[in-house]
Amino acid sequence: MLEYFKTRRASATILLVVIFFGLGIYIGFNNRPEIDKVVNITGKETAVKTDADFSPFWKVWNDINEKYPSASKITDQEKIYGAISGLVSSLNDPYSVFFNPDDTKTFESDIQGSFGGIGMEVGMKDKVLTVIAPLKDTPAYKANIKSGDKILKINDTLTSNLTVEKAIKLIRGDVGTTVRLTIFRDGDKEPKEIKIIRDTINVPTLDTEMRKDGIFVIKLYSFSANSASLFRNALKEFSDSNTDKLLLDLRGNPGGYLDSAVSMASWFLDGGKTVVTEDYGNNIKPKAYRSLGYNIFTDKLKFVILIDSGSASASEILAGAMQDYKKAKLVGEKSFGKGSVQEVVKVTGDTILKITVAKWLTPNGNSISEKGLTPDYEVPIKAKDIENKNPAHNASSIAGTGGDPQLNKAIELLLK
Repeated sequence: MLEYFKTRRASATILLVVIFFGLGIYIGFNNRPEIDKVVNITGKETAVKTDADFSPFWKVWNDINEKYPSASKITDQEKIYGAISGLVSSLNDPYSVFFNPDDTKTFESDIQGSFGGIGMEVGMKDKVLTVIAPLKDTPAYKANIKSGDKILKINDTLTSNLTVEKAIKLIRGDVGTTVRLTIFRDGDKEPKEIKIIRDTINVPTLDTEMRKDGIFVIKLYSFSANSASLFRNALKEFSDSNTDKLLLDLRGNPGGYLDSAVSMASWFLDGGKTVVTEDYGNNIKPKAYRSLGYNIFTDKLKFVILIDSGSASASEILAGAMQDYKKAKLVGEKSFGKGSVQEVVKVTGDTILKITVAKWLTPNGNSISEKGLTPDYEVPIKAKDIENKNPAHNASSIAGTGGDPQLNKAIELLLK
């Protein structure tokens, strides 16, 4: 009998040991680091030097897989792409964007070929998708889209959570098809929907006019690949006109090639003068773009530049340099403030990252992206000044009519 009880006690003890051992394994298994619970993912360990705690990320990853009803329909790779997009969005920079494989194909095809669109530049302004400028004689221009219009919806898609690239993708489409834009314009009481038929977009570059009052007008629509040579020809035309009054209209010009802006500025500056500086931060030496030193004009030149909220990027570089060196007076409204430099980085064979690597500074060190340009003479255009078409995009047709107070102020300054 004693042997029986000893055997029962030994068996019970062994059973308890097994139970506690098993319980310990269970608890230990469930309390292991979240990253160890993740399977079928390679390269999940942190490969960068950081003190950040990644366990919340993997906790959420596992919770999604365990609890979300449709988790099985989303591949692990798609979750990774979503996580990268979230990482990039933490920069709070609308111009830094991660492109998944589908977006990468669209981006690369846009660079290589022509496309159907409506002909306007858009960007983020105060976290709202905003028209920088419609291009002359495009569907957007003819539909009376204006600089500063806020785009609330593209067809039935709200723009509040869209990147600039996603919005552009929705706006573009096959030639002959229609896109619906719901826009809100300052001064209006309600948003309105505008239907625009897409077309092949040919970006205009430059027009000139010799006015009867002796003012030579150059209207520059974009800083395209050939704009520098066209600008040189326009200046030769100005030089041959025997006048000293030059008006450069950059209103509604969304920018373009940096080299073109530097080349244009070089006609008014001594060689070696800084036109714009790329500030990389992070203790990296800034890069200055300097005048090529053409500088063919004397101090007797009377020079006025028109700008508005549609003047962006290369327009701001050229106008900012002329203002800082006191070569020209700026008239109009504050510029858009698109003063950053993006670099395209290959992430994998079929994905890319477009990331801001620097900010543009005027020669006096003012950040274009943070402040934009403030004109020497601020002259707003009000609703009552606008008749039918944008006067800001057709200076020659309304010169002196009273419909363009910005142009009239420029004329006043040049005729003094």
